[in-house]
Parts: sequence; structure tokens; C-alpha cells
Amino acid sequence: MPMYGDHHFPGKLFIVEGIDGSGKSTQLSLLQQWLRREGYRVFFSEWNSSPLVKETTRRGKKKQMLTPTTFSLIHATDLADRIERHIIPPLKAGAIVLADRYIYTAFARDAARGVSPPWVRGLYQFAVKPAVAFYFRVPLEVSLKRILGARAGLKYYEAGMDLGLSLDIEESFRIFQGIIKEKYEQMIDEFGLTVIDATRSIEEQQNEVRAIIERELIEVQKEPLRDFEAPED
Repeated sequence: MPMYGDHHFPGKLFIVEGIDGSGKSTQLSLLQQWLRREGYRVFFSEWNSSPLVKETTRRGKKKQMLTPTTFSLIHATDLADRIERHIIPPLKAGAIVLADRYIYTAFARDAARGVSPPWVRGLYQFAVKPAVAFYFRVPLEVSLKRILGARAGLKYYEAGMDLGLSLDIEESFRIFQGIIKEKYEQMIDEFGLTVIDATRSIEEQQNEVRAIIERELIEVQKEPLRDFEAPED
């Protein structure tokens, strides 16, 4: 299997990253709608969505049984399955693939949980290098306010409660997500992440994202790709 950066496909992979509450998923959804209106064939892939591990992850989280190493292995398995079945096929066919979270989520979260960074990076050597990797930068208090404004409360693992950082879930969230944010900041130069100021309006962010994406689409065909059908789960 080709190693990271060695893949060459006619299609394009664009991914979004950021701490919880950064607004990256909203921006990716808007980008997907725009690309389809422009006539491109677009496929979507989401973190921890492979049927191989989705139910296992759900049960493990519910019973609070997942260790940092278990998290790493489960998420690596998830991405390996999705890359083989849902990312590489459309890229080979010249389509666009949008991914909500990618290997950098693992690099940031797993390292924040104390897992060895070199070991985590080794797990993902099979990954396809994205054409553009967006990192939506947002202050911790803004992300926390957005999350609490959208749902009843914080989730156990989202707040890093498994690490014993604080008995207060909001304080644990601030500490854990703060560490993750530091890891993302350290990866900007290492992996060439494209930073988006996520404190601006949704429209301003989307306009910047589209302008960056447009430069990558010069050789991407707009016609529907009739010889490819996305594999079913």
C-alpha cells in the first residue's frame, strides 16, 4: 500500500480540522452544497463512521471503557476502512472527497491523551495526503459557548473526563481541548494546515474557503462521473 504522500489520483481530497465547537462541520456542509451546485461530483466521509467500529465505539463510550490506546486503534481502523472503500475509489474516478476530521484529529487528540506521537503517526502511514487541510482556529471559550448553546451539555470523552483532569466537566473540557488546540497549532507548519479564523461570520469563512478550493479545481472535471458508484456500507 502506498505510504502517506505517495498517492496520486485525478480527484481531490479536502479535509477540515479543529477543536470541538470550531464550526468546521458547518463550513464543510456549505462547501459540499456549493461544489455540487457548481457541477462537481462530491463525496463525503466523516470521522468514526465506518460500520466496522462505529457500534464498538458507541458501546465503549457508553460504558466508559475506552483507553487512550484503544481510541487510537479504533480510529485508525475506522479511517483505514473508509480510505479503502469510500475515499480512494472516488479519488481514482476524478471526484472530490470532503472529510470531516482526518489523521490530524488523531495526532492531536491521542497525543493530548498521552499516547506517543511517533506511534500514532505510524498508525496512519497509509493515509492519502489531502489537497488542502483546513484548520478552523477558535478560542476555547467560544467553542464551549457554541457547544452548550447547541445541546444540553458536554460529553464525557469530549471533555477529557477519562483523564482525570478535573472533576468539573467544563473545566476538564477547557484543559483537554486546550491541549488539543496546542497540538493543532504545532502541526500548522509540520503538515501545512491552512488556518481559517473561525471567529468571523459564517459567510466570511465560507468565502475564504471557496477561494482557496477554487485554485485546486483547475483540472477537476465537472461532468458527472458515470463509471463510478460509491460503495454501500
